[in-house]
Amino acid sequence: MPFPGGLWWLLCCRQGFTLLRRDYGEAEREADGEAEEEASFELRAQGDRASLEVSLSQPTRTSSGSERSLLVSEEMRSLIVEKGPGPVEEDPDALVKGWLQREVRGGVKTPWLRPRKYWFVLTPDSLDYYSSNERGAKRLGSMVLTSLCSVLWPDKQTYKETGFWSMTVFGRKHCYRLYTEHLHEAVRWVCAVQKVIDSKAPVQTPTQLLMRDVEEHYDSPEVLEQIYRCNPILCYTSSPLYAPLLPFPYGSLDQSAPGPHSYTTLRDEAVKLFNSLQQLELQQDPVPLIQGILQTCLDLPPLVDEIYCQLVKQTTEPPAPGGPGDLHYWQLLTCMSCTFLPSPPVLRFLHFHLDRTESRFPASEMAKYACFIQEALGKTRGRECVPSLEEILVLMRRQEMVCTVHCPGVAACSVTISSHTTAEEVAQELVSRLGLSQSPNLFALYEQSRLHEQPVGSSTLLADVLTRFENLAGDEQGQDVPCRLCFKHYGFLDTDNVPRDSLEFALLFEQAHEMVLRGYVPTSEETLQTLAALRLQSLNSDFSTHAPFPRLEELFPPHVLRARLPAPCPDPPPKCRGARLRAGLLAGGLWGHSLAKQRAEQDLRLRGRLREEGASTMAAIVEKWKLLQGMARPEAMAAYVALVREWPGFGSTLFDVDLRVSPVGAGPQRLWLGIGAKAVSLYKPGEPEPLDSFCYSRISSFGASDSSTFRLSVEDQDLLFETSQVDEIAQLLNTYLASMGARQPSQPQELSTGPLGPDAAVRPRGLCPGAGPWQHLLPASSFSS
Repeated sequence: MPFPGGLWWLLCCRQGFTLLRRDYGEAEREADGEAEEEASFELRAQGDRASLEVSLSQPTRTSSGSERSLLVSEEMRSLIVEKGPGPVEEDPDALVKGWLQREVRGGVKTPWLRPRKYWFVLTPDSLDYYSSNERGAKRLGSMVLTSLCSVLWPDKQTYKETGFWSMTVFGRKHCYRLYTEHLHEAVRWVCAVQKVIDSKAPVQTPTQLLMRDVEEHYDSPEVLEQIYRCNPILCYTSSPLYAPLLPFPYGSLDQSAPGPHSYTTLRDEAVKLFNSLQQLELQQDPVPLIQGILQTCLDLPPLVDEIYCQLVKQTTEPPAPGGPGDLHYWQLLTCMSCTFLPSPPVLRFLHFHLDRTESRFPASEMAKYACFIQEALGKTRGRECVPSLEEILVLMRRQEMVCTVHCPGVAACSVTISSHTTAEEVAQELVSRLGLSQSPNLFALYEQSRLHEQPVGSSTLLADVLTRFENLAGDEQGQDVPCRLCFKHYGFLDTDNVPRDSLEFALLFEQAHEMVLRGYVPTSEETLQTLAALRLQSLNSDFSTHAPFPRLEELFPPHVLRARLPAPCPDPPPKCRGARLRAGLLAGGLWGHSLAKQRAEQDLRLRGRLREEGASTMAAIVEKWKLLQGMARPEAMAAYVALVREWPGFGSTLFDVDLRVSPVGAGPQRLWLGIGAKAVSLYKPGEPEPLDSFCYSRISSFGASDSSTFRLSVEDQDLLFETSQVDEIAQLLNTYLASMGARQPSQPQELSTGPLGPDAAVRPRGLCPGAGPWQHLLPASSFSS
């Protein structure tokens, strides 16, 4: 049905007005809506658009005669200077002015962003833009510049994509994305805007001012109560928060936060955190939400103070003190206190809040949480990981965790730890509990998995290690991830005088057996079979068909059996391009299925051959086991250790390294770097004799060149090793040097330049190593005889 003529005329006029409004009326909307009310930190009730009167001080404060309170909107309107219709080019306050293009969002038909040209003027207080530079031009928008504003420098990528140099100025409500064709002009504007921002005094929020007032009147209970009564921003609220309690730079994006999380600006994340806190009140199981909030604070450290202030606010004058929702806040505050330490002003305010809670609600659950938090804040330092789910549950009950530490040859030990317990404290407790205090050797805690292990630094928090285990267990997809803590020898200073009937000898025996299974004891197959038979004798005593029989890989190095198998013959590569093309086409057709079938048959034959080799090796081990009839367990263990001790490298800790600068001038090659109590040695894997050995008097310095390169300076040459265990190598070297210093007090020492500090030489026995970046310089005569 055709439209009447009048209706057609109405539709055409409406479309025309839409186009006119999009092109011209938009500037009027910007002029009305972009006059910013900067830094309004008031807490507004939902649905209430009226400004909230905030008292920044107590009524009794004598400043100018009366109470220091004001309307935030009126104060912020006074920051925007109204300018007359004079000529724009003759503005005496203008610092920089010129034509720039700004992104402007289109109307309904063109919702994308498109640049438009405006005349911009930078003054000591604001960045304004006008429709033109003529006399009487209308100001279309203004951004008040404060210390919280920020500006992004032009980047080359945008210039490559658009042909314009871009710069972004962030304000509280808006951000100006500006473009120019010339780099020097963009740099001039950015430097000028940044200079104006730097000249502004730091912005303080009402919460900061009130925190200062509370600190000043700490000893005046009446004044403090009046401050809390007159300033609801300090107390619990069920309404949402529209702005952070503390100042954050506008548009400060945190792009370096680790992990898969994507964050917006700090101000937006602070508001989101408060929404999460309010959800916490209604949660039946608050543990996952608590861990999520802690993870956000770990990723964005500037938010730690903000979440502390929000928690203090929500636990002040709650509607139901001690109720489930209130206790959830206290439980989160407990976890925060064991994970993060706030800045000094927030820490003082937090201590006052905890003291106030204990005095107002004595013997209550809140007072118990407050007392626990006070103690935790005195011990807390930086955490690498947020608490695990198990740790959060324990902290919610104000209890301690139980950590299981495995010891080779003995039963696992259960150790009670807190969120602040270090590996050094646990190692010292185990040394005392197992009677190893008089041992000259060193011990440590290890993160141990099926194939790998690494020592835990002395200052490492065990709570972080347990959290890492929990995270890796959740992400495990067939990988060899750490699965348990183990207590074992860390450095061998004296293995000859260990009593055979002592627990330390059992630890030494188990560690020697681990070295054999990992292939770090190069010897003949005949000796390896004898060692396996001695292992069986120590486990089961004399041979018996009814004795429990361990698997072959628990007795004999698996790599020796795999080395007997013939290497699979790879397909020869095609010589010409046409042959490679024909091979690729055939691999995708019937020939491909035939090749896959051949490879499967070959793998099946290799597995059968491996089983045959294993059966013959096990039969040989059993025959040798039968010859050990009547040998007692201590004698079998002593014979096992004696055979392993025949290798010159026994007692050294071996690291797989790639030598980039060889002492004999060869190219890069895979070697073992053996760190011992008396020397550093280089071994070719599988060879019993070292390629070279350097006593500590020949080593002038060592340290990490980068995260994967370890440097060892020996006399007039530098050895560079590529390894993933740079820190572990440096830790062990420092430990041996410190031990030698303790045994040779008469010789000159310069250990204070190392990471262990000046007291490293007097570290007690049996403690695990330190952790951190390593760089050590030694004089050539420090440890010479």
